[in-house]
Order: sequence, then structure tokens, then C-alpha cells
Amino acid sequence: MLVAPIVRLLDPQPGQIILDGTVGLGGHAAALLPRIMPGGQYVGLDLDDEMLTAARKNLADATGVRLVQSNYADAIAVLADAGIAQVDHVLLDLGVNSAQLSDSARGFSFDRDGPLDMRFDRRSERRALDLVNALSETELADLFYHYGQEGASRRIAKRICEARRSGRITTTRVLASVVESATGGGGKLHPATRVFMALRLNINQELESLERFLESVTGLLRPAGKLAVIAFQSLEDSIVKRFLRTAKTAGTFRSLTPRPVVADAAERACNPRSRSAKLRVAERLTGAS
Repeated sequence: MLVAPIVRLLDPQPGQIILDGTVGLGGHAAALLPRIMPGGQYVGLDLDDEMLTAARKNLADATGVRLVQSNYADAIAVLADAGIAQVDHVLLDLGVNSAQLSDSARGFSFDRDGPLDMRFDRRSERRALDLVNALSETELADLFYHYGQEGASRRIAKRICEARRSGRITTTRVLASVVESATGGGGKLHPATRVFMALRLNINQELESLERFLESVTGLLRPAGKLAVIAFQSLEDSIVKRFLRTAKTAGTFRSLTPRPVVADAAERACNPRSRSAKLRVAERLTGAS
């Protein structure tokens, strides 16, 4: 996703260290690794052990790669374990990737029927079905509104509570059908889109992890180091924009993308998910602390 502009804007050099907080299948790593060789290091983190297994396979021939199952919000501790205090570049490709969406067993998408799971880290006990079946009507409505920006949150929450009186809601298609029955369908987006996003964001604490990471990123980056973040929805992008605005005022970062970089027509045609991707890149200023 947005590989060419990421390589261009980060402009990595031989011997540098890159932290990829969401390594996924290793696509960005494959493009960036040759630029930091010889002597470079690429530290890739991901909460999803299946993604890490695939990344290890895809990057098997590469040198200087360290892959760790971890939340990127804990990057400082992971890097310390590797004897690294600061890095030259940081990349975050937020959200869920196509491989996760296409696996019905993961429960991220209502396009395929599967269990209501949605965990990136399957060591975690809490699943989406636990929220759907345990939260009160008010709690569900608040979750859908705050994490999904869903205008019909109260109506949807009420319908879910009515539906679960007949039994637990445990699959993606059943939940999507319940949501659709509450909203009547219609519109460009499937009526369950924001509900599924809200559940996923909450289950994986994605917004909280992003906030926590950005609080530490200034100290994590060397002077002139660069931060690149790809966001796919407005809540994440707003957090990044707010951080960069505050950092500019504080004199710690300068933006290299006054406007977010978006996918070109060719990439949008090959990968429809790229249509919502927004890339923001900033440089840590020399002397910033």
C-alpha cells in the first residue's frame, strides 16, 4: 500500500534502522530493506502471529530483519531488548489487511460468514462476540457511536439486544443481518460497516495504542528521523493530524506532507482498499527532545 511514496519520502539510507510497527505480510519491508543495506536493521512488529509467519516466509532471504509479536505501542521495550535505543524511520500501516479480511475464521468481515472474533492477537481472551452479547444497550450504543461514528447507534444497539434474547449472536453474517434489520439498508456502505469497525477498534484497542505510541515516538526517533503513518479511517487520521499539529507548535516535527498522500489511479484499480488510505510523513527536528 502506497509503497512508492513511502520509499520516496522516507528515503532510507544504508546502515539505518527502520521500525515497522505493523509489518503484516512484509510488503513494505521488501521494498525498504534493500535501501538500508549493507549494515541496516529492520525491526518488524505485529500482533498477529499468522501475519508474522507469512512475513518470515516472504522475507526469508533478507538479512538484518528482526520480527517480533508485539503491539507497536510497546516498541521501546522491544527495541531495548534488541539493544536499540533509537531508530531512523518509523512506519505504521494501520487497520486490518486484506489477508485478515479474506480469512473467514478471523471474523473481520461480514462478506464471509465466520465467528465473531476480530482479534489481532489471538492470545487475547476478549472477542467481538463477548462485546455483542454482554454489553448493555447503552454500552453498545456508545461503542458504535464513539468507535464507529455510527449515527444509528441507539437503534442498532436496541435491535441487537432484542435479537440476542433468542440466543447469542456468534457469527458475522448473523450480526450483519441484525444491523441491517435495524437500519433498513441502503446507502453506499453496507449498514454493518461502521459497527464492525467499532468492534474491531475496541477489541484491539487500536486508537489507544496509536495515542500511546505517538506519545513516545519523539524520543524513539533520531534527529532527522521520519515518521510515516497510513490511516484508513477518520478517527485514526484525526489522532495523527492532532499529534503532528501539536508537534509542529512544539518544534519537534515538521510535516513532509502538508496534504495526505493518496493512492494513484493505478493502485486504486488494483487494490480497491487503497482508496481510503491516507499517508502522512513528518521529520523529527534536530535538537527536539
